[in-house]
Amino acid sequence: MKVLVTVIAQPAGISGVQRHALNLVRCLLRRAEITSVHLALAPWQLNLPAMAGLGPDDRLHIQTAAVKRDSFSRNLWHLRDLPKLARTVEADLVHLGYPVPFRRTAMPCPVVMTLHDLYPFEIPDNFGFPQVILNRWILRLALGQADAISCVSRTTLRDLQSFGYPGKASSYIPNCVEPGPANSARSPLRDWNGEFFLLAVAQHRRNKNLDLLLRSFRSLRHAGLVPRAARLVIVGMPGPETPKLHALAQQLGVTSHVDFLEGLSEAELQWCYRHCACVIAPSSIEGFGLPVVEGRLAGCRVVCSDIPVFRELSGPQAHLFSLHGDAERNLCMAIADALAKPPPMPELLPEFAMNAVAGGHIELYRTTLGRPIFNVQPSGSNSPLKESQIL
Repeated sequence: MKVLVTVIAQPAGISGVQRHALNLVRCLLRRAEITSVHLALAPWQLNLPAMAGLGPDDRLHIQTAAVKRDSFSRNLWHLRDLPKLARTVEADLVHLGYPVPFRRTAMPCPVVMTLHDLYPFEIPDNFGFPQVILNRWILRLALGQADAISCVSRTTLRDLQSFGYPGKASSYIPNCVEPGPANSARSPLRDWNGEFFLLAVAQHRRNKNLDLLLRSFRSLRHAGLVPRAARLVIVGMPGPETPKLHALAQQLGVTSHVDFLEGLSEAELQWCYRHCACVIAPSSIEGFGLPVVEGRLAGCRVVCSDIPVFRELSGPQAHLFSLHGDAERNLCMAIADALAKPPPMPELLPEFAMNAVAGGHIELYRTTLGRPIFNVQPSGSNSPLKESQIL
């Protein structure tokens, strides 16, 4: 079976969406039923496989799309050129890494789409006006055109069902999340000398509540609940909230204690998990929650907001706090409570392991294709990634 996976997006670094697609490729390559995986990337994304630790495989082919970085060009590529690419590589199935505009009638094979969230309808402030109108149109179009939807959490699946998705099949298949390498890279923090630090992994968007985290960090320092030399490390791509967050850090007088990092490799991110005092996820709404699951796998203290998807993912040892009432005080108390306890042991979470996630996708593909997917023994050779230029 030949699968074409697309994850062409504006960022050059790894966000949750990109990590999902790269982990999906890794999962598919574990299965003998998959004869080849074609991963479509934009020219500015060609470093992503290496950053994610995706090694060489004879069955993996990188397809470089001839596309510009602006939103119009990317949307046009999916509408006009994606069907051409699917025909060129003779794909049996196309898997979209996130909702994009496409025409099902132009596609030569079934299309499966991963749904991470319903942000355009649930939190329009993430996009602003009038961009949110376009994002809502794209989401509705993609939901209506896809043959099947793979939801990354049970919460997202419930939200999709409430949304009234008209497609033929939708199922819950979580993100693949496995323990990181024990030999993580050296510190990505500037001038780090073993200082205590709190960690948040989040793009700079409204729903992540990073402003609440900054205010809470200032309060924790002033109250002596963390060391005066403590640092707050925020790992994530810039977004609409970036200027406000930098201005707020300066206003609160914590700029020298806050590290805004982006573009970390998988090994560098795992270093952060292994050395932080606590992982914090204060979001108001999420479709999944990679930092929560990764924190559990790494044996981190985890503090997260009491929202449905975090209740689903956080496990019994996490410290949940309410966003209602005095959210800053609630978050500070949850962090202080977490820090008063020893770090938990790393957990085994088989639901998110490669074999389980790969099996879920193979079953979804089988259902979508309406026929068995025969086992084909791969060569097992480890030759360099094959690259093509799609005009």
